Amino acid sequence: MSYYVGMDLHSDNTFIAISDEEDKRLFSRRVSNSIEVIKETLEPFREEIKGVVIESTFNWYWLVDGLMESGYRVHLANPVAMVQYSGFKHTDDKHDAFFLAKLLRLGILPEGYIYPKESRQLRDLLRKRMLLVQSRTAHALSLKGTVNRNLSMGISMAAMRKLTPEDIDALFDDTHLAFSARVSVEFIHHLDQQVVAIERKVLEVAYTNPLFEQLMTPIGIGKILGMTILFETGDISRFSTVGNYASYCRCVTSNRISNGKTKGQNNRKNGNKYLAWAYVEAAHLAYRFCPYAKAFYEKKKKQKNSSVATKALAHKIARACYYIMKENKPFDLERMYEKALIEKVRQQTKKVPGLRATSPDQHGCRTALS
Repeated sequence: MSYYVGMDLHSDNTFIAISDEEDKRLFSRRVSNSIEVIKETLEPFREEIKGVVIESTFNWYWLVDGLMESGYRVHLANPVAMVQYSGFKHTDDKHDAFFLAKLLRLGILPEGYIYPKESRQLRDLLRKRMLLVQSRTAHALSLKGTVNRNLSMGISMAAMRKLTPEDIDALFDDTHLAFSARVSVEFIHHLDQQVVAIERKVLEVAYTNPLFEQLMTPIGIGKILGMTILFETGDISRFSTVGNYASYCRCVTSNRISNGKTKGQNNRKNGNKYLAWAYVEAAHLAYRFCPYAKAFYEKKKKQKNSSVATKALAHKIARACYYIMKENKPFDLERMYEKALIEKVRQQTKKVPGLRATSPDQHGCRTALS
């Protein structure tokens, strides 16, 4: 006899439901969020349990890790891909948990990726860095606004970092304004230190992965974006095609079209927002420093608009990174851009004195002054 377990996880409790291969309900109970309590609850059924389903919520780490370490076969349900409970007159935690078990039994459960525990912590640490950078930017903008409103002058980020308490007191006549400015400056200095500390910590591990330096071969991808792409992607083999990876990076459209007419949109936020940010940032940098990327961008911009052109270039870079990680090979310019575009850029650079475009090699589309 095979048993299937569905777990409806909440912030402070979990509803456990167990059914057999004939969809007979054998057990259901709400328990507290304690891994020991949950394992003790499952123990009488352990030998017959074929799988445990947990819906992907904000707090699934501890439960999935604990059950996997105890030898259970755990499945992470993707709530976005699951069909809604349409047609049900009444639903609650009990129905939801048994529904998860039923999907597993039928073999139609849409599963999410369980990121390995050892790498997941580094990924989350890198996300913490982004949170600190955003907080630092908020304080910088606040101080910039304070200076502009009260003194009718601008101030750069570099100038903010150089401000001393004496400089701030001399800048503002009002003690309250000066105190507010000192708070912002102190926060910026403190966040600078924390951001650098996180970068060093993650870089130590990133350099041990051979894919990291390969990911930095395309123009536009440096250490921060390289780390983000590496740790947010995880095992590249989980994406069967490059299209699936591009979709996960939010680099494809989400329109619903029938007979040439738009019928609405699918979930355009389905995917990884951190990878979406990384590839858009890489596109902006590639446009500035890579003549081939700039030519591609300008071509798309004429056809559509700048936003579409940026997203199209980000899509190109995402596809290139997919093959870099899949094949563990450096960036190949000729696989990314059309031959006609490459040749056109080379002809144009020949006309500019002192500027040449290097031939496609492991460094991609680098330019150099002769």
